[in-house]
Amino acid sequence: MKERIKPVLLRARYAAIGAAVGAAIGGLFSRNAASTGGAIGGLVGATVAETRGTLEGVVDEVKDRDPRSRDIDTK
Repeated sequence: MKERIKPVLLRARYAAIGAAVGAAIGGLFSRNAASTGGAIGGLVGATVAETRGTLEGVVDEVKDRDPRSRDIDTK
């Protein structure tokens, strides 16, 4: 259960941070820009979290491979 919750919370945290940064930058211009910046920042944050989670799995898989092995693993 913990394995399923951890990526969801990570994605939510990155989305919240992205929304806060986007809203802060947009708030320098106007209220409408703050709203738009928050929405775009949230999407970017969630995308970064999703990409990071995917890359960690790939990196772990590559680390597990033995470079001296002659077997070609085609998954």
